[in-house]
Amino acid sequence: MHKKEILSIVLESVAIALYIPIEVAIASASVEYATQNLNLAQVTGIRINPTASGIEIILDSVGQLSTPVTSVAHNTLIVDIPNAGLALPDGGEFQQANPTEEIVLVSVTRVGNLVRVAIAGSDAPPVVAVSTTPQFILSVTSSSDIADDEIEIVVTGEQESYNPSQAATATRTETPLRDIPASIQVIPEQALEDRGTAGLREAVQNFAGATLDGNYGNTGAGSLIIRGFSQDTTFRNGFRISNFYSIPETANVAQTEILRGPASVLYGQVQPGGIVNIVTKQPLESPYSSVNLQAGQFSFYRPTIDLSGPLTDDNSVLYRLNAAYENSGSFRDEVSTERWFIAPVVQWNIGDRTSLTFDFEYLYDDPVFDRGIVTLSDGSFVLPINRFLGYPQLDDFATEVYRGGLTFEHQFSDNWRMRNALSISSIEQGGARSDLDGGLIDDRFIPRELRDDNSIAENYGFQTDIIGNFARGTIEHQLLVGFDFNRVTDSYKSEAVSLPPLDIFNPVYDIDVPTELEPRYSAVTRTNTLGFYLQDQIALLDNLKLLVGGRFDFTEQNQTIILDDTSDSQSDTAFSPRIGIVYQPIEPISLYASFSRSFLPVIGRAADNSTFEPERGTQYEVGIKADLATNLSATLAAYHLTKTNVLTTDLNDPDFSIQVGEQRSQGIELNVAGEILPGWNVIAAYAYTDAEVTEDNDLPIGSRLANVAENTASLWTTYEIQSGNLQGLGFGLGLLYVGDRPGSAGFDPPNFRLPSYLRTDLALFYRRDRWRAQINVQNLFDTEYYQTAQGSDIVYPGAPLNIVGSISFEF
Repeated sequence: MHKKEILSIVLESVAIALYIPIEVAIASASVEYATQNLNLAQVTGIRINPTASGIEIILDSVGQLSTPVTSVAHNTLIVDIPNAGLALPDGGEFQQANPTEEIVLVSVTRVGNLVRVAIAGSDAPPVVAVSTTPQFILSVTSSSDIADDEIEIVVTGEQESYNPSQAATATRTETPLRDIPASIQVIPEQALEDRGTAGLREAVQNFAGATLDGNYGNTGAGSLIIRGFSQDTTFRNGFRISNFYSIPETANVAQTEILRGPASVLYGQVQPGGIVNIVTKQPLESPYSSVNLQAGQFSFYRPTIDLSGPLTDDNSVLYRLNAAYENSGSFRDEVSTERWFIAPVVQWNIGDRTSLTFDFEYLYDDPVFDRGIVTLSDGSFVLPINRFLGYPQLDDFATEVYRGGLTFEHQFSDNWRMRNALSISSIEQGGARSDLDGGLIDDRFIPRELRDDNSIAENYGFQTDIIGNFARGTIEHQLLVGFDFNRVTDSYKSEAVSLPPLDIFNPVYDIDVPTELEPRYSAVTRTNTLGFYLQDQIALLDNLKLLVGGRFDFTEQNQTIILDDTSDSQSDTAFSPRIGIVYQPIEPISLYASFSRSFLPVIGRAADNSTFEPERGTQYEVGIKADLATNLSATLAAYHLTKTNVLTTDLNDPDFSIQVGEQRSQGIELNVAGEILPGWNVIAAYAYTDAEVTEDNDLPIGSRLANVAENTASLWTTYEIQSGNLQGLGFGLGLLYVGDRPGSAGFDPPNFRLPSYLRTDLALFYRRDRWRAQINVQNLFDTEYYQTAQGSDIVYPGAPLNIVGSISFEF
């Protein structure tokens, strides 16, 4: 992208960003009085009373206050109450200094659609007990007034909930999960830490029952299969990032949200199975510092840091800095990885209702390119999982990612707010490597080639959301109006030359390196997408909620093949609706049903020179959500999902394709997450997925989709001793089951299937004060298994028994 184009786009975006707030402010002023205090529970009074052991904070409210989420930052205990606003008599916020000698400050503020109670201790964060009925009361005890073994409760209080009550991915609003007619799963940072997982794709598979689709030569790039369909795009804070280039870093991930089913209504062109949205860490108001070091087998070590706090005395400017370095060998011969990452965030709170946040990421990823192993022509696995089938001395392949973002948020009133966000990224990937050059010869020799690929992907995205709460009579609405623009420019150049075939049973890596390569492919592709969306969350009754939304998309794709000096372009439009309903017959139960559609442009032309229509996904879903305990919930969903306009060979002209293919996925999913008893957490998932080809000219009708297991299940559970001499000692158990599945489309070769496997993981950890030490045993029984395949010539084995230790300190 040229500098003039970037400047032009930025200026246009700024103009739009300035214009929309003015228009919305005028419109919202006329309805502010009528919409005041609707939809959100309002805190109308705050009282602090002394007790024998500390204080109690009583919040008077109009409407029931939700169960809060607690966290600790330095010496401050933070209690966040979702779906709440402040309506105090003086119209401001609340603050009281030194209610006791050990508690130096109590403040109550509004942050977006939640009320935050911050209680600062003189030397350490206080302990709080919460009662939500009949009144909302926080019973606060200073750490100096309780016994030493009770003080440890403060430390365990830093552990995040395994069952977050909200996720913005499904609606782009702060809506409780129980009120959304869709299956959503949230993986919090604490679960990643407990399991010792550093890779995002593995984390989603471990916790959500998804399966992997490809690994692109040990780069970590590739896709997750959700509801039978491979997702080629991941989202970061609502902006799309390609899965092709490199696995996203987890050092700055606050939580990962998985929305199952078509998501085009808010996110535009996507595959129909669902999306994964990474939510990154944001600055904290109180100083916080954490360092962590992981080390394990295969020469693995990974230090990380997490720093946050205010940059100014009045807390108007906050920062956060996450950084990580990883260096590792592998159970695979000749394979290693080196990875650098840094991510600063600066937030400027311009006023009580306005903030501007800048974030940046830099990632350098340098793995040895590794295509895994092969099977014989009959689909049998005969090679050891450590066998490397490349030429390591030829590897010079790396990925470099620059990503920056700017988010402007403004609260016009208690009921209307706006969010403008800009994201710009540049990804460069390339270098020489040895790669496949055809299928296995005589069940012994694998053809190889030296490839020098270089690609640059530049991505520009802009979003504007207007969210408002209002009522018409007794019916309450939460309205979302927005638009987004996305421009992606991909430049790709490839050169190659053949290498001697490699003997898979007796590989010899010492060869003469060619000096001249031949041009194979060179192209530039630009895609522009503009989308407008409207969504209304309607509370018809207190226990009956309707979700209605729709989106219009306009896409334009231009591709230039440089070697052939040819170019082509096409434009598409699509409308993607979603409608759902939630009925709550009793407080802890939500019954829901929904209908949704997705679209994905397909570039190319048919035999008659007409352009292809977008692929379409159509889903019907029903489900039930249950709050099994205060912090334990479950979701059971059943769905029927069809993908149409799939390309297949044109039987009248086999040199071309025709869009008569169809694929269908239907199944049942169960997810359970939360705290069973104090200290006992669990995340469990099961998925039955019946995904097959229903119409095609190439693949057999009824054949299962590649890498899709019919049955997958996962369990991760931890228990931490809550009192006594062993307080802080914890244990974790993880199970991952993936059923057998075809390793390629259409069973080619016919017997090529990846076998089922059950992997067992263990964890042992101990936390004391601000220290935490942990040992994770991954694949306890040294099970030999295969994660994914891209045909019988590219099979990625899973890691054997592996022990990783870590130690962390917060200050």
